Amino acid sequence: MYLLTFFLLAMMVTETSQLTLSDCGPNARPPQYTDISVNCGSYCIDLAILICPAIYSGYNESLLILNNIMNDPTCKGTVDVSVTPPVLRFKLSLNNTNSCGSIVRTFSAAGTGVFSDFSNIQTVNISGIVRSSDPTIGTVTYNADLKYFYSCAYPLEYLINNTQISVSAASIAVKDNNGSFISTLSLALYGDVNYTSPLAIPAKGLDLRTPIYTQVQATNLTSQYYVLLDRCYASVSAFPANSTYFNLFVPCNVNPMTTILENGQSQHARFYFPAFRFMEQQNQLISTYYIHCIVRLCEVSTCSAFKQCSRRRRSVDPSIQAGGTDYQTISSPPITTRVENMLASKELLSGSHSSNSTSGLGVALGILAFICIIAVVTAVVFHRRLNR
Repeated sequence: MYLLTFFLLAMMVTETSQLTLSDCGPNARPPQYTDISVNCGSYCIDLAILICPAIYSGYNESLLILNNIMNDPTCKGTVDVSVTPPVLRFKLSLNNTNSCGSIVRTFSAAGTGVFSDFSNIQTVNISGIVRSSDPTIGTVTYNADLKYFYSCAYPLEYLINNTQISVSAASIAVKDNNGSFISTLSLALYGDVNYTSPLAIPAKGLDLRTPIYTQVQATNLTSQYYVLLDRCYASVSAFPANSTYFNLFVPCNVNPMTTILENGQSQHARFYFPAFRFMEQQNQLISTYYIHCIVRLCEVSTCSAFKQCSRRRRSVDPSIQAGGTDYQTISSPPITTRVENMLASKELLSGSHSSNSTSGLGVALGILAFICIIAVVTAVVFHRRLNR
């Protein structure tokens, strides 16, 4: 066993870095808390560790091990000398629920602010450590034990606030970041129940009651999560705050004209509704509005529990925002419907006006003719009396 350990360490030492302490120049210094940076992306987590402080401490890139995984080439770091100072980069794919030994935990808490409608908001936390492997053979060592902790928090309810937080601790470096899966989600409108033909909206708008098939799709997302629509509504503004809105469905209450086909069962959710118009746009030839959805990513084993009504308390006005924080929604392109009877009404009104004018003229001519007849009769009678 000791011989095997010695052999592995010897191999690691022989794979020396391209960089040496002299190459680092002014960047050769002891390690600090800020030596790691973390980018929490939608598809992967990117780590960047300053390599010169590690070389200063007696290590090279082959001696910085991610989550104690030594035999997987995809979990090894790569030196990037194109930046100054040079860094050692690790890339952790999120399509694997335990990517390179990362620890995945899901936490739940009551919703606040814009999420006060929900009593259970989940966040998934992905964390791990890059640690040095001391090549020293002997009783003592003079090399510091380097530890680089990372952590990414991904909210699973999709009104997203993306904030970066740097946290220092007793170890060499710790970095906690908030991430977002928002770029994996999209909302599309279709014209058929099979969701194969994108909805074509004519320049004059859709006919009222035209079925609008709506789909929210997750793309390149880890298979650990399904898409669950918590709420979808229409608003007259592309930005749902402070505008007229109409709920297509809210927790435990689906509008009678809305049909949900699939929700919380896969990585897409589907529903449809007939085209309508907003009454405040009744004097316009075209009614324009947008569809917005609050989307939850639920773990496959917990999606059914989130469909229960006991976790939800009331419907929330979408104009309420949490302390003015910036957020994103899953929204549709504009939907336009035409007010079908407006032109016909104008034509009928014009025809009615013409008919009324004709009727009035006929009455006037009749009265005039009656007066003329009376005048003639009066003149005849008066003439006969004069002749007598």
